[in-house]
Amino acid sequence: MRGSYLVRELHSTRYRSLQNQPINKRIESTTKNPTPSKKTLTKRRNDKNKKSATSDSDIVESNMAITGHMRRGQCESALRIFNAMPRRTSVSYNTMMSGYLSNGKFDLARDLFEKMPQRDLVSWNVMLSGYVRNRNLSAARALFDRMPERDVVSWNAMLSGYAQNGYVDEARKIFYMIPDKNEISWNGLLSAYVQNGRISEAGMLFESKLDWELVSWNCLMSGYIKRKRLIDARRLFDRMPIRDEISWNTMITGYAQNGELSEARRLFEESPIRDVFTWTAMVSGYVQNGMLDESRRFFDEMPEKNEVSWNAMIAGYVQCKRMDMARELFEAMPCRNICSWNTMVTGYAQSENIPQARNLFDRMPHRDCISWAAIIAGYAQIGHGEEALHLFVKMKRDGEKINRSALTCSLSACADIAALDLGKQLHGRLVKAGYETGCYVGNALLAMYCKCGSIDEAYAIFDDIAEKDVVSWNTMIAGYARHGFGKEAMMVFESMKTMGFKPDSVTMVGVLSACSHTGLVEKGTEYFNSMDRDYGITANSKHYTCMIDLLGRAGRLDEAQNLMRSMPFEPDAATWGALLGASRIHGHTELGEKAAKIIFEMEPDNSGMYVLLSNMYAASGRWGDVSKMRLKMRDSHVRKVPGYSWLEAQNKIHTFSAGDHFHPDNDRIYAFLEELNLKMKLDGYVSSTNMVLHDVEEEEKEHMLKYHSEKLAVAFGILSIPAGRPIRVMKNLRVCEDCHNAIKHISKIEGRLIILRDSHRFHHFSGGSCSCGDYW
Repeated sequence: MRGSYLVRELHSTRYRSLQNQPINKRIESTTKNPTPSKKTLTKRRNDKNKKSATSDSDIVESNMAITGHMRRGQCESALRIFNAMPRRTSVSYNTMMSGYLSNGKFDLARDLFEKMPQRDLVSWNVMLSGYVRNRNLSAARALFDRMPERDVVSWNAMLSGYAQNGYVDEARKIFYMIPDKNEISWNGLLSAYVQNGRISEAGMLFESKLDWELVSWNCLMSGYIKRKRLIDARRLFDRMPIRDEISWNTMITGYAQNGELSEARRLFEESPIRDVFTWTAMVSGYVQNGMLDESRRFFDEMPEKNEVSWNAMIAGYVQCKRMDMARELFEAMPCRNICSWNTMVTGYAQSENIPQARNLFDRMPHRDCISWAAIIAGYAQIGHGEEALHLFVKMKRDGEKINRSALTCSLSACADIAALDLGKQLHGRLVKAGYETGCYVGNALLAMYCKCGSIDEAYAIFDDIAEKDVVSWNTMIAGYARHGFGKEAMMVFESMKTMGFKPDSVTMVGVLSACSHTGLVEKGTEYFNSMDRDYGITANSKHYTCMIDLLGRAGRLDEAQNLMRSMPFEPDAATWGALLGASRIHGHTELGEKAAKIIFEMEPDNSGMYVLLSNMYAASGRWGDVSKMRLKMRDSHVRKVPGYSWLEAQNKIHTFSAGDHFHPDNDRIYAFLEELNLKMKLDGYVSSTNMVLHDVEEEEKEHMLKYHSEKLAVAFGILSIPAGRPIRVMKNLRVCEDCHNAIKHISKIEGRLIILRDSHRFHHFSGGSCSCGDYW
């Protein structure tokens, strides 16, 4: 009853309050129920769930759209979708980060990771893999250590990072710390051992577990083969519970590459599945072992060929210099790629068939740095240095990435034409590219500076090579030898032995050449006699030629002849040429005639020997014999190689020949030479008219000598190269006696350092004297 009373009281109070309100308010108050019905609550709950479901669906759709844009590399489009999302989940952030990483935008991924309001385990793993992929292992480890939780993916990411970067011990530590290892963990450590050559540890790890996957068996077998442990590889192959095509192909390839072709052939016949890789393994194996006919038989029988098959066969023909067969296959090849073109261009270039190489190079639909390096090397190899350098400049202008090979080939071209300024520019590019410390590049730089006459800079490069090899030492010794610095060459040779490097045949050629150019007869004889005794080097024709040249230059012609008679093989043209040169120096015409006659039989087209003998006749006044030699050359269709000299000035190569009137500065050069000639005569210069191979008046002989190519080049160098800088002139033939004498006087009169490289050696002229001491 009491409850009823209270209810009635509340009801009456409510009624009185309503009576005092306006009619519209009274209607509203009476129609609204302050306590929602069960039906209303159910409806509201369903509407909320429906709205939430719609929102989640939008997020999923947006995440999928982000993934699609990222796969297409459209990072900005993906970011617009991400920014437009009213609500994002950790999946949204993870999708963006993964996309950035797959498109190489690591910094954006890292920034997004740092801005994430809430990270899950996937977020941490994505970022961890990003650091690993960018080889930033210290940052990866720091992130790994910060992770609030880790799963096997986290552990495997760190293991993989250490393994791929060669930190095998760190990878092993991680492996043994993983609480729940899976197959990826085991395979990760196994691969780390194999890839880093620790094959014995890989084998022990493999034996510690029974249930390896097939990929692991193949991995270890491949490792054994790379280390040429074919017996271990075959034992593993025979133990395999199952094999796939990779197993068979790996084992067949291993036998083929290591010359075990009969066993490779037997496995090939046993293989249940032969795919294109199986056939290609056999083709490549026979190619690598020089068995082209057998390789071609397999190639022709292949039911299916791919680019690798065609390229292997073409490369085989190229390696054996059978360019006609290589070209036939190349033209028939239905699936040429850039490797096919490069192989052919390289083949023609190495065969010195530059027209064909250039024709293919110009036809290439696409070129890479290998294509450019091949054609540049081809031109440099045949002595067309200017065209090689022109192509290098064009390569740079075309925006092609310049690789180490193109740079070193261009350095070789600079060395051949003595383009020192351009060589220095290439040196700068090498330094910027980070190649300067490598032995391969260091040796190319060393050779360039030596051949360009900058021997001090050459030694600075030599000194900077961190890990010198025998080529480094040999190049420096030969450089000093060619410059006539015999004592310096000997010092480098002694340092070479002190550093534990064993001299080889090339070393001793350089050493004996240094002794020859500086007249160190006793020292040279001592080194020659020590070759077999101290270094186990059997003297070859080059060593004997150096010794005969050494003895002959010193006037010990009888000893030179006795050494020739004691040679364990017949003297070649170069050896007789050394004796002929010595005979000319010392006026021993009879011996010179004997040497020349033998050379003419060996090399009837060697014009240099005709000229040497003619010089001997001219020096003796035997003009009739000079005429006979000229007639003999004409009847034998032997043409004297024209002499020319060149130098680098004003960023260009300037070339001169005797009596040249084609240079743009011709008038200025000739006028300057006339002035120089007067000054030289006042300084005591007398023309070496005995060098003129024509029976004419002395005055005409003087005029003929006045405009030799090296004199024209030196005159232009003085006019165009600023004072204080050396004048570097190159000549394709041996510098004549008159020019050698004249340039000594010019160096004194003009106060210039003149460096002349001829076909035999360098001459450094300064203050009226030459570094050769007139012993050349």
